[in-house]
Order: sequence, then C-alpha cells, then structure tokens
Amino acid sequence: MSSNEEPTSSADAGEGADLARAFQALAKGERAAAVLEQQLNSMESKIEALLAEAEDREKAAQQSSGSGDQAGPNGSGTQDGQKQS
Repeated sequence: MSSNEEPTSSADAGEGADLARAFQALAKGERAAAVLEQQLNSMESKIEALLAEAEDREKAAQQSSGSGDQAGPNGSGTQDGQKQS
C-alpha cells in the first residue's frame, strides 16, 4: 500500500457520508412534500364542496326570486311576508 491510498480512502468515506446525509435530507424533504400534497388535496376537496354548495344555494335563491309576483315563504304574495297595499 502506498501512502497516497489512505487519504483517498478517508476522502471517499467522507464523501460517502456526505452523500448519505444528502440522501437522508432528500428523503425527509420528499416525505414532507407528500404530507403537504395530501393536505392540499384535502383542502381542495373541501373548497370544491363549499363552492358546489354555494352554487346550489345561489341557484335556489335565483329560482325562488325569479318573479316578484311569486308567493313568499308564507304564501302571501310578497317575499317578506307582508301584504302589498
């Protein structure tokens, strides 16, 4: 063995350790990204459900107020339940 091989071996070991730490950090980052993606998907689903509910309510409100002559909630002929003069 020559004296040049030992520093190379320890340098390779140091690079290997650095590489191992880099892969560990990368794996940790990928796990964090997967968790964030799952949370974003959950939030997206909730937002879509809220939007669909809002659209349904808007359609229902438009249908119930489509004409001023329609009966109100108590059948009085006005929207606020008071009789017109």
